[in-house]
Amino acid sequence: MDREQWRPFLKRWSEEWITAHDPENDQPLDEAVVRDRWLGFAPATEEEIAAAEGRLGVRFPPSLREFLAVTSGWRDAGEFIYRLAGPAELGWLRDVDSFWIDSFGAAFDAGRDEDEDESSTAMLSRALQLSTDGDCAVMFLDPRDVSADGEWAAYWLASWSGEGPERFDSFYDLMHGQYKSFHALNHPAGETRDQWDAKVEQARLDSLGGDVDGPLAVLEEAGEYGRDRARLLRFQMQAMLGEWRTLSDVVIFPRDRSRLLHGPLFAAELLPLLFAEDRLTGNGHGLFTLDWLMENDIEDAGLLIAEYQAQLREPGFRLSYGNPEFDAAVRAIADGPAENRWPALRDAMRLWQPRTDDHIAPVVLFADPVLAEIITEDRGREILSMPRGRQ
Repeated sequence: MDREQWRPFLKRWSEEWITAHDPENDQPLDEAVVRDRWLGFAPATEEEIAAAEGRLGVRFPPSLREFLAVTSGWRDAGEFIYRLAGPAELGWLRDVDSFWIDSFGAAFDAGRDEDEDESSTAMLSRALQLSTDGDCAVMFLDPRDVSADGEWAAYWLASWSGEGPERFDSFYDLMHGQYKSFHALNHPAGETRDQWDAKVEQARLDSLGGDVDGPLAVLEEAGEYGRDRARLLRFQMQAMLGEWRTLSDVVIFPRDRSRLLHGPLFAAELLPLLFAEDRLTGNGHGLFTLDWLMENDIEDAGLLIAEYQAQLREPGFRLSYGNPEFDAAVRAIADGPAENRWPALRDAMRLWQPRTDDHIAPVVLFADPVLAEIITEDRGREILSMPRGRQ
């Protein structure tokens, strides 16, 4: 990335950071940040960058050099890195802050696979430290892990994360990852959020039109930016493909959980799945999400769960699979001969309609063990490949 790409990216980040700032709960912004609407500093000169390279005996990777030519350091690179170094502050981790090597190198090496090339201690010992202040977190580059275009592998590490260093292909990729994390945690208003919301809506339409892999990729990245709608839509596609790991996440972690829990999609599609969570996920955690909602008294969830449990006890209770035409067809399929179920279900999909604008697949089918058994991963992909909902 050259400086002409860095500048608009960092300017947008600055504007969104200032917009998201909460005076009542956040640390005050620097006067210069408010005045200039810029989280950075003055650009470093070529002489200052070259002097730092001479002092350290290396030539910096292209994305770091171009970054420094735009700003000599940076404030608030995400929620947990408070300051990035300018040229004069850059240094080897072993010299600047050996705490990370002494405290975490051996700990990471203890769980290292025997076939790994080298130890974490060795990598940390040669790392170039990028950050000067953080919430028990650090950013650094590995000068030995160099790509064909001269970029050094970049890392983010936090003592409280429970994970080892997180690798990125370059300094730019690391910064972009921090930017995504900022969005996921703060949901700032602005151009980035608006663009991803538009992409999510297009991915929804593309999915209903029968595209599978394209929407999955868009929704995954939108979820990394904290777009809850993307996570909910992607969960439905993943469920049809036999992937249930995010069932709990889409219920527990949305920013506006109350809206989800009291919306029609939760009661009609998600809640029945939560009563089958142990069977669907196979992770041995039982009905984890239901238990969590009840134990934490979340958004009147206990009342919703109790109402559904009462329905389950009613004589003759049957799930609703969707709009009346589709529901009637699916009930007949479930009651019919086993050998006819998949062809009949495939044909019935022409009758299916989404319940809401956040609904792209009939995931409630999996709440019925009889129907769940016939929808294999390949068949789930076939369903997703069909134009659905009058598309």
